Amino acid sequence: MEAALYGPDGFYLRPEGPAGHFRTSVHASPLFAGAVARLLCRVDEALDHPDELAFVDLGAGRGELTAGVLATLPADVAARTRAYAVERAERPSGLDPRVEWRDLPPAGVTGLLFANEWLDNVPLDVVEVDPDGLVRHVLVRDDGTESLGDTVEGADASWLARWWPLAPEPGLRAETGRPRDEAWAAATASLTRGLAVAVDYAHDRAGRPPFGTLTGFRAGRETAPVPEGTCDITAHVALDACALPGASLLTQRAALHALGVSGGRPPLSLASSDPTAYVRALTRAGEAAELTAEGGLGDFGWLTQPVGIPDLLRG
Repeated sequence: MEAALYGPDGFYLRPEGPAGHFRTSVHASPLFAGAVARLLCRVDEALDHPDELAFVDLGAGRGELTAGVLATLPADVAARTRAYAVERAERPSGLDPRVEWRDLPPAGVTGLLFANEWLDNVPLDVVEVDPDGLVRHVLVRDDGTESLGDTVEGADASWLARWWPLAPEPGLRAETGRPRDEAWAAATASLTRGLAVAVDYAHDRAGRPPFGTLTGFRAGRETAPVPEGTCDITAHVALDACALPGASLLTQRAALHALGVSGGRPPLSLASSDPTAYVRALTRAGEAAELTAEGGLGDFGWLTQPVGIPDLLRG
């Protein structure tokens, strides 16, 4: 998974970028960047308006969210904001020059760290229960052919016992999320004060899928997760396992509603008094409905991790 996504010929280093293959909330509507900008303003207020306010876009793709947030911020906040796009691909041409492009998060910053659909691409192992009821690693060749390897032991076995226990039923699968827990803990530790947010496909311990979630995406379509670099390889995130003390878990629908994104239709009277404004408002309402839809983007999980400030999205 590491080589297929981030190796020399890896999916995330391809010139078309992730947007050439799938659509995230960032691509669905500028309302998403606007909501993140409002959250950054709340963090700024909770931090008592520091001289330098960090916005760290972790897993930045081609910098679309970072640029969108900068463009949406009030001028006084934008003037104090230092924006970091963290991505392993090369910096794209034409990106806002205010954006600092990095392959690792900056250390010791104060502000908002935002990871939209990053954790689902942190590489992990897949395991499966064999005919004898033992949990074994799933091995995969470049062409996607699978076989079962050694039994799972040590730290991964402990993680599974706590977060994704498997019954001794042959064929049951799980994804060992320990690397994601560690990646999230390290990302959060880069903040001196502020708020860290992870947004992703997610499941919790009470509802783990019995056969896992590993899949691939290519050119807008779901495909077999063949690790040869031409498709995304992704698995949903056990956000409850990633959460550190003091964290909150909520849906994207609840989070965006709290940040002022609503799918409500504009009043019909506006159509006659200002038809252009009505059309614009109707478009925004449709975009907001997509971002908060049940069965779609609205069901994404938001993990909010405050560091030295209140949790600004806690209900």
